[in-house]
Amino acid sequence: MSAPVLHADNLARHYRVSRGLFASELTLKAVDGVSFTLDAGKTLAVVGESGCGKSTLARLVTMIEPPTSGSLAIDGIDVATAGGAARRRLRSDVQIVFQNPYGSLNPRQKIGAILEEPLAINRPGMGAAERREAALEMMRYVGLRPEHYDRYPHMFSGGQRQRIAIARALMLRPRILVLDEPVSALDLSVQAQVLNILVDLQAEFQLAYLFISHSLSVVRHMADEVMVMYLGRVVEHATRDALFGEPRHPYTRALLSATPVADPDRARNRMKLEGELPSPINPPAGCAFHPRCPIVFEPCPRQRPALEQKGDVRVACFAVDRAGRVTRGASAAA
Repeated sequence: MSAPVLHADNLARHYRVSRGLFASELTLKAVDGVSFTLDAGKTLAVVGESGCGKSTLARLVTMIEPPTSGSLAIDGIDVATAGGAARRRLRSDVQIVFQNPYGSLNPRQKIGAILEEPLAINRPGMGAAERREAALEMMRYVGLRPEHYDRYPHMFSGGQRQRIAIARALMLRPRILVLDEPVSALDLSVQAQVLNILVDLQAEFQLAYLFISHSLSVVRHMADEVMVMYLGRVVEHATRDALFGEPRHPYTRALLSATPVADPDRARNRMKLEGELPSPINPPAGCAFHPRCPIVFEPCPRQRPALEQKGDVRVACFAVDRAGRVTRGASAAA
């Protein structure tokens, strides 16, 4: 079995926050001890409410920000200790596609120039004709026509702009693509087109995807594994089939129960969450989810459960036993 293309070990990103001129500084733990691996050709989806740390995790993986602690390795090379040339190569191996296709493209540049720019910066020995051919080839991969090469971003629809953003991210032929809500700003019919392109590109280039999304229906279509985050920590990590078939953590069950379904006659066990997401500056003691949990019991307010392998999933919950059985509350959100 080949080594993972990406390995994160106890990754954390903390920020110092001041509440006033004379107030003491506090710590905001945006990401707090996240570990996972990602294999070539596979998709790990990251889900959770806004403020749970998904986008901060994306910035750590793409090396936009350094971790406060923990380690990140790409192809077995520790990012923190990599020297100049090695670090530049690692940066080329990880690219990102942002949520908003309207804001991620330079409106003053033609599409050809946008696609060729990464090559001009990172492949200085490549000639102009070679860069043009590489751009045209990538345009074909994402379903754009050669005549689009000399057009400006405002001349394209939202779905086409996101295809351009995907093509730009792939110009350096990365190993890993971080997709931060890549289809949430698009119409539903266009979402399907873009997702199908991503599936085809993954098969073509054996890309590893870190796929961040609020939409569990999209995650169900795209993911091989799913990681559920709450207040900067992972509360459940499982294969797609295990998580959607039998979610263990009550937060995961609540997220799934809130997902709309097309069949009005399908019975559903709703789990309504009370209250708002707590502040990451002042998280609750014990299990961070306990103030909103419908099955909270004695150890939850006092102890923080560790993320442990229980049966076929990794889960941080006292209500799940070693075999992965949920001992309190409903075990599914069907």
